[in-house]
Amino acid sequence: MATLGPPSRRSAGRRRRWAAVVGVTALAVTGGGLLAPAAGATAEASVDFATRCVPPPIAGLPPIEGTTTAQITVDDTTPAVGDTVTVTYRVVKPAASNPVDLPLPADIMTPTGKLVLAGAQSGSVGVTGPKKNAPVPGLGEFPPFEMTGTFVVTAPGEITLSPGDYNIHTSYLMELDTPCTVKSPPAPVSETITATGGGGPVNERAITLGTASGKPGERVTVTGTGFTPGAEVTVAGWNGSAPTADKITSAAAAGGGFTFRPKITDPATVGIVAFEGAGWDPAKGAGPVAYSLVGDVPPLSQRIDTLVKGGSLSMTQAGDTVRLTAVDFGTGGAATGALNTVTVKDFRGGPAGWSLTGRVTDFTGPGGAAVDAGELSWTPACATKSGSPSTCAAGSEGAVGSAGATLASTPNAALTGGEFTVDAGLSLDVPEFTAPGAYSGVLTLTLS
Repeated sequence: MATLGPPSRRSAGRRRRWAAVVGVTALAVTGGGLLAPAAGATAEASVDFATRCVPPPIAGLPPIEGTTTAQITVDDTTPAVGDTVTVTYRVVKPAASNPVDLPLPADIMTPTGKLVLAGAQSGSVGVTGPKKNAPVPGLGEFPPFEMTGTFVVTAPGEITLSPGDYNIHTSYLMELDTPCTVKSPPAPVSETITATGGGGPVNERAITLGTASGKPGERVTVTGTGFTPGAEVTVAGWNGSAPTADKITSAAAAGGGFTFRPKITDPATVGIVAFEGAGWDPAKGAGPVAYSLVGDVPPLSQRIDTLVKGGSLSMTQAGDTVRLTAVDFGTGGAATGALNTVTVKDFRGGPAGWSLTGRVTDFTGPGGAAVDAGELSWTPACATKSGSPSTCAAGSEGAVGSAGATLASTPNAALTGGEFTVDAGLSLDVPEFTAPGAYSGVLTLTLS
């Protein structure tokens, strides 16, 4: 089995470019990583032949020389002239394994190729495979892959079938083709059929394409020969097992030929077919001829939903007791201190602002002595956390009293909320000759 050569022979830049940009091409170069073995295939039908695969120019790698093991099977080994034979070209063992550590994802490769007829009937048969492969680990071996096609038997006698050239188209990171050719054609015979004389008229219908690939929505020129003059002919995309909805129907010319230009959009397309009548019939049709969509595949979309839940309006405080400074019995004066910091969190996410108010009771002391609630005043302050939708405004400096006053607030708006810290300097004006002793009042804060 051929390999890509020891890593020491390649520059670090080339290895990085290969692995990061076209690592998938390594799989395409050797033609592996597609379908599992076909039922009924036997090792005795396998043949080995020297292969030369040319990586895409962007890979910066030389051609790969190796040995491909392949086998060809048919659905009928004794057809009659005029019968349509379905052939399967299976690459049992590709020429090399994945040469890089880059894992390759599933369903990125579309194989096409041909097999060679000789003996009683000569020519080539186009084959295609589906865009389907299992993931391949870095440095892992490539599993087999299959391509299928059909041909019409035109002469009685022994017909041999040999593997021919093949190509792997990859759609990963970019659209790339890697052709692999038989170094000394023809390759060894893998299958032999014996055609008999009877069987009805020979199907001479055939189609050729102006190009083997195109972007979704582009038209491909399809030229047909050998069809029934004047018959309604449909040219359609082929998904590997049936025609697609990409169809165009018109009449064949007087000589049985036509040139149609269908628009191909179905991403499952691997070929083009043409047929007379209401549906696909190999006896009255031609193809499939390999055709693939490349680049600009129509995008898919997925809507992603989430929910931002509204929270609550809440507040906390740094403590529940404030001790003011002492004053002298004979002179009285201002007993001062600071409000314990209050943190307001408005996580509702609506249009409403909030208001934080306070009211205080009389300050009672020994023997029924008291200082009136109206003697307590404050100097409010409010800070807004960065990023908050609302901006906090401090209330007015002045008396609190039993009627209350505003400590801080935010206005209504289209969207409100945020986090805020509220403070205040406190001052209680104690009259002179107030009875000595401890005095206490209760400041109640209300958030609404």
